[in-house]
Amino acid sequence: MEISIVGVGVSVSDRFRSVAEEKSARIEHLAPRAQRLDIKVTHRAYHNGSREDETVEVTLTGKGPLVRAEAVDGDKFAALDLAVTKLAEQIRRAKEKRVDARNHPRGAKLEKGSGTLTGIDVQPASVDVIRAVATGEVPIITGNEDEEDYTPVVIRTKRFDAEWMTVEDAVDRMELVGHDFFLFIDARSDQPSVVYRRKGWDYGVISLATTAAPEAELAS
Repeated sequence: MEISIVGVGVSVSDRFRSVAEEKSARIEHLAPRAQRLDIKVTHRAYHNGSREDETVEVTLTGKGPLVRAEAVDGDKFAALDLAVTKLAEQIRRAKEKRVDARNHPRGAKLEKGSGTLTGIDVQPASVDVIRAVATGEVPIITGNEDEEDYTPVVIRTKRFDAEWMTVEDAVDRMELVGHDFFLFIDARSDQPSVVYRRKGWDYGVISLATTAAPEAELAS
């Protein structure tokens, strides 16, 4: 795992680098697939230097979402220890969440052997009932059949303001809201895009190559 250490308003001593590299071994053990760990130390002074503090921000990147933690303390070594501890806890919680999802999948589950449906408070219809509905022997009545342009298909629409962001930020936002996908505008390409969850730490991106609308092309 590559390690980058930078200082903003403060020099990074060899001792700090040595301690940071030692602590990074803990992160590498928890996330062996991680590719890079960025450590940024920022020195801030307030009220003409009467109060000072050190902010340490650690960012882990790899085959998965960005993981970031930050801590503030008057001593940069203490801030580093706090930030690394926070980062390790976030990685541990993410691992536990993935294991729990594998062991206790959400939604309905069909037992092929017995044909029973678990994970949802619904009893499946029998084969005879399904066949009767399919052939029209049992009519489906919704009460809207007399309406003009009636259709049994229900499409719910939600509209949100467009947000420009990077793919990495979109993955972070998706993780925060707990969804399996997130729609956004890619800040690098200005294309409407969707990030979606795959297996483990893997994510996918689908983008639309925008072109002129058909009406605009005909008008030109």
